[in-house]
Amino acid sequence: MNDSQGALADREWRLIREDIRSGPMQMALDEVAGETAANGGPRTVRVYSWEPSCLSLGYGEDPDTVDWEFCEREGIDVTRRPTGGGGIYHDRDGDVAYSIVAPKAELPGDLIDCYHLLCEPILDAIRSVGIDVDFVDEDVPVIWHPACYLRALHPAHDMVAEGRKIAGNAQYRRRDAVVQHGSLTYSVDAETHLGVFDGHDVTPEEFRDRVVGVDELADVSRETFVEAVTDSLADFVDAEEGSWTDDELDRARTRVEEKYATDEWVRRNPRERQ
Repeated sequence: MNDSQGALADREWRLIREDIRSGPMQMALDEVAGETAANGGPRTVRVYSWEPSCLSLGYGEDPDTVDWEFCEREGIDVTRRPTGGGGIYHDRDGDVAYSIVAPKAELPGDLIDCYHLLCEPILDAIRSVGIDVDFVDEDVPVIWHPACYLRALHPAHDMVAEGRKIAGNAQYRRRDAVVQHGSLTYSVDAETHLGVFDGHDVTPEEFRDRVVGVDELADVSRETFVEAVTDSLADFVDAEEGSWTDDELDRARTRVEEKYATDEWVRRNPRERQ
C-alpha cells in the first residue's frame, strides 16, 4: 500500500455492490455521491450496470453523431456524462461500470497522479482474473472521434490488454469532490456499439481490432469478474458495506428529471455557451 492509498483507507468509505439502474439515474447517483463526500459524508466506491442499455455521450459531444432512430427502435437510452470523451454504448452484460468518489482535498492535485492512484484497483481487478493489462504506453491513432473506444488512446486513463482497449476512465470535479468513473468491457458487441452512432463507415471488424473484452482473454464469468472488481475497490480503501440513503435516492431522481433525462441536457448543442 502506498502513502496516498494508506491515507485514503483511513477515511470513511462505503462500498455499494453492483447497482442496476438506468443510465440517467447512474449519472445522477455519481453526482449525488460527490455532494455527499464534499459535505462530510462517506466516500463511495461502487460497481454498477445500465438497464436498459444506454449510450452515454461525452460532455462536449455533438448529438448529431447519434443514430436516434436506431436507439429508439432498439430500446436504448441516451444520456450525457459530466465527463469528457466520446460516446460509449453500455449494456447489461457486456459492460461493467464503477465509480470512486472522494473529497478533492484528499486526492493528488496532479491529474495524472490522481488517475493513476484511482485506477490501481481497476488494474488489480483485471489482472486478478489472469489478464495482462496496463495503461497504453504509446500513441494509438484515432479511428472515429465521436466514439470513445475509437478515439486516440491516452496513457493517463486508457487501459489495454494484448494491444486492444479493455477499459476507459474519466474524472470530473464538482463541489469540492472528485468523481472518477469508468467502463470495463466484459464482452464486445461491436455491431450495436457502432449502430448507436450515425455518420461513420467503421466496420465491426475494425472495432474488434481496437477493443477487447474480458471474456475473450480469460475463462471467467461476468459474475466472477464483477466480484473481482468489487473486492478490489473495497480492499483499496478498506470500505465497509453500505447503501444509498433515501435522501440521496430522492435527490438523484430529481436530478434525473431536471437534468440527465432531459433533451436540454442530452441533446444540447455543445457549440452553444452553457
